[in-house]
Amino acid sequence: MEVAVIDINGKETGRKVNLSDAVFGIEPNNHAVYLDVKQYLANQRQGTHKSKERAEIAGSTRKIKKQKGTGTARAGSIKSPVFRGGGRIFGPRPRNYSFKLNKNLKRLARRSALSIKASESNVVVVEDFNFDTIKTKNFTTVLKSLGLDNKKSLFVLGESNKNVYLSSRNLKSAEVVTASELSTYKILHANSVVLLEGSLKGIETNLSK
Repeated sequence: MEVAVIDINGKETGRKVNLSDAVFGIEPNNHAVYLDVKQYLANQRQGTHKSKERAEIAGSTRKIKKQKGTGTARAGSIKSPVFRGGGRIFGPRPRNYSFKLNKNLKRLARRSALSIKASESNVVVVEDFNFDTIKTKNFTTVLKSLGLDNKKSLFVLGESNKNVYLSSRNLKSAEVVTASELSTYKILHANSVVLLEGSLKGIETNLSK
Protein backbone atom coordinates (compact mmCIF):
# COMPACT_ATOMS: atom_id res chain seq x y z
CA MET A 1 0.00 0.00 0.00
CA GLU A 2 1.53 3.28 -1.14
CA VAL A 3 0.94 6.43 0.91
CA ALA A 4 2.13 9.94 0.14
CA VAL A 5 4.41 11.56 2.70
CA ILE A 6 3.39 15.06 3.78
CA ASP A 7 5.14 17.70 5.84
CA ILE A 8 3.88 19.43 9.00
CA ASN A 9 2.32 22.13 6.82
CA GLY A 10 0.03 19.56 5.22
CA LYS A 11 1.76 19.71 1.82
CA GLU A 12 3.01 16.71 -0.12
CA THR A 13 6.77 16.22 -0.15
CA GLY A 14 6.71 14.32 -3.45
CA ARG A 15 7.81 11.13 -1.74
CA LYS A 16 5.80 7.97 -1.10
CA VAL A 17 6.27 5.09 1.30
CA ASN A 18 5.09 1.50 1.11
CA LEU A 19 3.09 0.35 4.11
CA SER A 20 3.51 -3.38 4.68
CA ASP A 21 0.42 -5.41 3.77
CA ALA A 22 1.34 -7.79 6.59
CA VAL A 23 0.69 -4.96 9.07
CA PHE A 24 -1.66 -2.50 7.38
CA GLY A 25 -3.54 -4.75 4.96
CA ILE A 26 -4.71 -7.88 6.77
CA GLU A 27 -8.24 -9.12 7.35
CA PRO A 28 -9.04 -7.74 10.84
CA ASN A 29 -9.58 -10.27 13.61
CA ASN A 30 -12.39 -8.69 15.61
CA HIS A 31 -12.13 -11.11 18.54
CA ALA A 32 -8.41 -10.42 18.99
CA VAL A 33 -9.18 -6.69 18.94
CA TYR A 34 -11.94 -7.18 21.54
CA LEU A 35 -9.66 -9.13 23.89
CA ASP A 36 -6.79 -6.65 23.64
CA VAL A 37 -9.05 -3.64 24.27
CA LYS A 38 -10.71 -5.48 27.15
CA GLN A 39 -7.31 -6.18 28.72
CA TYR A 40 -6.19 -2.55 28.29
CA LEU A 41 -9.33 -1.22 30.00
CA ALA A 42 -9.13 -3.87 32.75
CA ASN A 43 -5.55 -2.82 33.50
CA GLN A 44 -6.70 0.78 34.02
CA ARG A 45 -8.97 -0.26 36.90
CA GLN A 46 -7.49 0.37 40.34
CA GLY A 47 -9.55 -2.33 42.05
CA THR A 48 -9.41 -0.47 45.37
CA HIS A 49 -13.16 -0.65 46.04
CA LYS A 50 -14.05 -1.82 49.54
CA SER A 51 -17.10 -1.85 51.79
CA LYS A 52 -17.25 -2.93 55.42
CA GLU A 53 -18.82 -6.25 56.33
CA ARG A 54 -20.39 -6.97 59.71
CA ALA A 55 -17.10 -8.00 61.31
CA GLU A 56 -15.55 -4.62 60.41
CA ILE A 57 -18.36 -2.31 61.58
CA ALA A 58 -17.77 -0.32 64.80
CA GLY A 59 -20.60 -1.01 67.21
CA SER A 60 -21.76 -3.00 70.20
CA THR A 61 -22.24 -6.74 69.97
CA ARG A 62 -24.86 -6.68 72.71
CA LYS A 63 -27.98 -8.66 71.87
CA ILE A 64 -30.44 -5.85 71.17
CA LYS A 65 -33.66 -7.67 72.21
CA LYS A 66 -34.68 -10.95 73.71
CA GLN A 67 -34.66 -14.05 71.55
CA LYS A 68 -38.35 -14.94 71.85
CA GLY A 69 -41.67 -13.30 72.50
CA THR A 70 -41.28 -10.12 70.40
CA GLY A 71 -43.20 -11.41 67.38
CA THR A 72 -40.37 -10.36 65.06
CA ALA A 73 -37.25 -12.04 63.74
CA ARG A 74 -34.28 -12.83 65.94
CA ALA A 75 -31.57 -10.16 66.10
CA GLY A 76 -28.18 -10.75 67.66
CA SER A 77 -26.27 -7.52 66.97
CA ILE A 78 -26.75 -3.94 65.79
CA LYS A 79 -24.06 -4.71 63.18
CA SER A 80 -26.37 -7.14 61.40
CA PRO A 81 -26.70 -6.37 57.65
CA VAL A 82 -30.49 -6.15 57.96
CA PHE A 83 -30.22 -3.01 60.12
CA ARG A 84 -29.45 0.50 58.95
CA GLY A 85 -25.74 1.17 59.57
CA GLY A 86 -24.95 -2.53 59.68
CA GLY A 87 -22.33 -4.32 57.61
CA ARG A 88 -22.83 -5.05 53.93
CA ILE A 89 -23.45 -8.59 52.73
CA PHE A 90 -20.88 -9.80 50.19
CA GLY A 91 -19.60 -6.26 49.54
CA PRO A 92 -16.81 -5.43 47.07
CA ARG A 93 -13.25 -6.24 48.12
CA PRO A 94 -9.91 -5.07 46.66
CA ARG A 95 -8.96 -7.15 43.64
CA ASN A 96 -6.76 -7.15 40.55
CA TYR A 97 -8.72 -7.05 37.28
CA SER A 98 -5.77 -7.65 34.95
CA PHE A 99 -5.48 -10.84 32.92
CA LYS A 100 -2.89 -12.32 30.58
CA LEU A 101 -2.89 -12.41 26.78
CA ASN A 102 -0.11 -13.97 24.73
CA LYS A 103 2.13 -11.77 22.60
CA ASN A 104 1.05 -13.20 19.25
CA LEU A 105 -2.60 -12.36 19.92
CA LYS A 106 -1.69 -8.80 20.96
CA ARG A 107 0.36 -8.32 17.79
CA LEU A 108 -2.56 -9.64 15.71
CA ALA A 109 -4.90 -7.19 17.46
CA ARG A 110 -2.62 -4.22 16.73
CA ARG A 111 -2.21 -5.26 13.09
CA SER A 112 -6.00 -5.58 12.84
CA ALA A 113 -6.52 -2.12 14.33
CA LEU A 114 -3.99 -0.53 11.95
CA SER A 115 -5.58 -2.34 9.00
CA ILE A 116 -9.00 -0.99 10.00
CA LYS A 117 -7.64 2.57 10.11
CA ALA A 118 -5.80 2.11 6.81
CA SER A 119 -8.94 0.77 5.07
CA GLU A 120 -10.82 3.87 6.29
CA SER A 121 -8.02 6.14 4.94
CA ASN A 122 -7.33 7.37 8.45
CA VAL A 123 -3.60 6.68 8.42
CA VAL A 124 -1.38 9.67 7.59
CA VAL A 125 2.41 9.57 7.10
CA VAL A 126 4.28 12.73 8.03
CA GLU A 127 7.98 13.41 7.68
CA ASP A 128 9.94 13.54 10.93
CA PHE A 129 9.84 16.88 12.72
CA ASN A 130 10.99 18.49 15.95
CA PHE A 131 10.33 21.69 17.91
CA ASP A 132 13.05 24.05 19.14
CA THR A 133 11.03 24.93 22.23
CA ILE A 134 8.24 23.34 24.25
CA LYS A 135 5.05 25.20 23.28
CA THR A 136 1.51 23.90 22.95
CA LYS A 137 0.99 26.49 20.20
CA ASN A 138 3.58 24.72 18.03
CA PHE A 139 1.66 21.45 18.19
CA THR A 140 -1.70 23.19 17.67
CA THR A 141 -0.32 24.74 14.47
CA VAL A 142 0.66 21.28 13.19
CA LEU A 143 -2.84 19.93 13.95
CA LYS A 144 -4.49 22.79 12.04
CA SER A 145 -2.18 22.31 9.06
CA LEU A 146 -3.07 18.60 8.94
CA GLY A 147 -6.80 19.30 9.41
CA LEU A 148 -6.87 17.46 12.73
CA ASP A 149 -7.63 20.32 15.12
CA ASN A 150 -11.22 19.11 15.67
CA LYS A 151 -10.46 15.37 15.67
CA LYS A 152 -8.89 12.89 18.04
CA SER A 153 -5.43 12.08 16.75
CA LEU A 154 -2.63 9.71 17.68
CA PHE A 155 0.94 10.69 16.70
CA VAL A 156 3.42 7.81 16.58
CA LEU A 157 7.10 8.72 16.90
CA GLY A 158 10.05 6.53 16.02
CA GLU A 159 11.78 7.37 19.28
CA SER A 160 11.11 9.51 22.32
CA ASN A 161 11.02 13.25 21.59
CA LYS A 162 10.64 15.39 24.71
CA ASN A 163 9.78 18.67 22.94
CA VAL A 164 7.04 17.16 20.78
CA TYR A 165 5.58 15.11 23.64
CA LEU A 166 5.47 17.98 26.14
CA SER A 167 4.04 20.36 23.53
CA SER A 168 1.08 18.01 23.05
CA ARG A 169 0.47 17.10 26.68
CA ASN A 170 -2.11 19.82 27.39
CA LEU A 171 -4.28 18.85 24.41
CA LYS A 172 -7.08 16.40 25.19
CA SER A 173 -7.74 15.57 21.54
CA ALA A 174 -4.14 14.61 20.69
CA GLU A 175 -1.78 12.00 22.07
CA VAL A 176 1.87 11.31 21.27
CA VAL A 177 3.40 7.85 21.73
CA THR A 178 6.46 6.01 20.47
CA ALA A 179 6.20 2.94 18.23
CA SER A 180 6.90 0.66 21.20
CA GLU A 181 4.01 2.20 23.19
CA LEU A 182 1.41 1.61 20.49
CA SER A 183 -1.72 -0.17 21.71
CA THR A 184 -4.91 -1.43 20.06
CA TYR A 185 -7.10 0.78 22.25
CA LYS A 186 -5.19 3.97 21.41
CA ILE A 187 -5.28 3.20 17.67
CA LEU A 188 -9.04 2.64 17.64
CA HIS A 189 -9.77 5.52 20.03
CA ALA A 190 -8.23 8.05 17.62
CA ASN A 191 -9.99 9.36 14.52
CA SER A 192 -6.68 9.61 12.68
CA VAL A 193 -3.35 7.86 13.20
CA VAL A 194 -0.38 10.04 12.23
CA LEU A 195 2.77 8.01 11.62
CA LEU A 196 6.09 9.78 11.47
CA GLU A 197 8.44 8.32 8.86
CA GLY A 198 10.91 7.24 11.52
CA SER A 199 8.28 5.09 13.24
CA LEU A 200 7.38 2.90 10.25
CA LYS A 201 10.38 0.58 10.46
CA GLY A 202 9.88 0.03 14.20
CA ILE A 203 6.15 -0.66 13.81
CA GLU A 204 6.64 -3.15 11.00
CA THR A 205 9.52 -4.86 12.82
CA ASN A 206 7.58 -5.19 16.09
CA LEU A 207 4.34 -6.40 14.51
CA SER A 208 5.74 -8.68 11.80
CA LYS A 209 7.33 -11.12 14.26
